[in-house]
Amino acid sequence: MRHQKLLAVAMVWLGVSAAVAQQTPARPKAAPPKASTATPFDKAALEDYVRHLFVWGSQIQVTVHDPKPSEELPGFREVVVSARAGQASQEDTFYVSQDGRRIFRGTVYDLSKSPFAADAAKLKTEQDASFGPPNAPVELVVFSDFQCGYCKEEATILRKNVASTFPDTVRVTFKDFPLEPIHPWAKPASIAGRCVLRQKANLFWEYHDWIFENQGVITTENLKDKFFEWSKGKALEPIQLAACYDNKATETEVARNQAEGRALAINSTPTMFVNARRLVGGVPWQQLKAIIDHEIEYKKAHPSADKCCEVTLPTPLNK
Repeated sequence: MRHQKLLAVAMVWLGVSAAVAQQTPARPKAAPPKASTATPFDKAALEDYVRHLFVWGSQIQVTVHDPKPSEELPGFREVVVSARAGQASQEDTFYVSQDGRRIFRGTVYDLSKSPFAADAAKLKTEQDASFGPPNAPVELVVFSDFQCGYCKEEATILRKNVASTFPDTVRVTFKDFPLEPIHPWAKPASIAGRCVLRQKANLFWEYHDWIFENQGVITTENLKDKFFEWSKGKALEPIQLAACYDNKATETEVARNQAEGRALAINSTPTMFVNARRLVGGVPWQQLKAIIDHEIEYKKAHPSADKCCEVTLPTPLNK
């Protein structure tokens, strides 16, 4: 009898518990914690490693920029490291593995693009002095410094050989890149050259040749006098020329070229680009000629190399 009563009580209790359970909404299960997608990256460790790699002492200011996903190398992060000491600067790109332990430094190429596409996109020549046909298959851009001895040698090579050897196939463009920390009159000379270019573009190359020929006798103190002495008898308006030089009216144009050079990571002169192919330092004529010949033949064999991935309608107007 007692066992029957206990069984009845238990059945009543279970029934009440079930009713309560039906009336009380079930609590949602807690979501499992999300795994962190962040990967380790230690700026201080990378800076220390790069300083040791390049022997950069404490006198050199190093900045490790924030990493970003690499478009060229999916799965890697791209980190720019900048270094500066006075007016000198250098910038390098490192690719960092996802675990943050491995880095490499180099150039990534895309077979669907020119190997020089990145530099080509940064070269702007519309506002600079040039000689040669505008639509030449080879464009040679030279970043130069009027006080640089190696620039004088390269300028002589270019002026003596390019127009006579490649009259219809090469266009040469001059870019001002005065190295101010070591060449005190190079920037004023670039400003003067730009003043000539503003008035009479065809006289710029005469100025260019003259100042390189007289590089050994020009000083910071006598540059202005020698410049105006040279300008006498030229088709230049003297008052306008003097105002341009004295007011540094073309300084922003020189600075624009300098900024373009820094964006291209140029740190020495001369630096040339032959169809955006970078050539650092003086290049003997036979070597330069061989590179130009190669570019001409390459353009003949790849006439659509500069027009990749374009779809046009079949019309006689599309040539």
